[in-house]
Amino acid sequence: MDTPQQTVVQAVQHEPEALLQSWLREQLAAPTLRRDLIGEAELTAQSREFLRHFSRAVSAGNLLDTGAGNWTEVRAFLEDLSRQRAAQGFSFSEVATFVFSLKQPLFERLREGSGANLADALWTLTSLLDGLGLYTVEVYQRSREAILERQRQEMLELSTPVVKVWDGVVALPLIGTLDSERTQVVMETLLERIVETGSTLAIIDITGVPTVDTLVAQHLLRTVAAAQLMGADCIISGIRPQIAQTIVHLGIDLSGVTTKASLADALQIAMERTGFRVQRGLPGA
Repeated sequence: MDTPQQTVVQAVQHEPEALLQSWLREQLAAPTLRRDLIGEAELTAQSREFLRHFSRAVSAGNLLDTGAGNWTEVRAFLEDLSRQRAAQGFSFSEVATFVFSLKQPLFERLREGSGANLADALWTLTSLLDGLGLYTVEVYQRSREAILERQRQEMLELSTPVVKVWDGVVALPLIGTLDSERTQVVMETLLERIVETGSTLAIIDITGVPTVDTLVAQHLLRTVAAAQLMGADCIISGIRPQIAQTIVHLGIDLSGVTTKASLADALQIAMERTGFRVQRGLPGA
């Protein structure tokens, strides 16, 4: 009598092309199929390659331990597939379907060759495919988290542009909430631009910052102190009446920092300090 492992091996390796076609029909009929993201030719190629690795691993044994050495190629293939589909925009269930849809074709083969060990073979195969499916999902989840983290970092960098206004003066318009992580990005970006441009004056405009509390004020003061260590004075503009009242109420000391109500006022101060002057031209000149 064949063992459950032998039964599974026979189900996988008997007429592999027929198994491939049966599996493809399951995938193509699945409601989770994304025809806008993957074509039938690409799906066929991926399925064929997976079955090739899967067949070799199954024949080597260790069907209940997908962490064993014989499953290395299968895991590597699923890692590449999961990362690729995560980057393409596939969902959690759409990625998992790739492995779980193989159950039905293999179960049908086991049923056709039913014997005394059918129940054991079915359990072995179920455990095997569930393990591979969960591994695929775990890799997909890590890939999506990595993509989201990279996008978040890119958004942080885009949301802190440091603009060179003229020689010796840079401006940093802040929009949105200023937390500890973003403060670090702001500080690094500002200091890099101060060094690059040789600026001695930096305008930090908080017109777009919705609220200023003790923590936000501390973040601003840290940024100002870091800029001063690099030899640049700072002007904080965008101090609206509500923000001014909040700062006074919280007892935050900004006496050592030049503050202005608007960016225009800050630019005027910057021009005076750097020796520039704007003069209205004569009509027709």
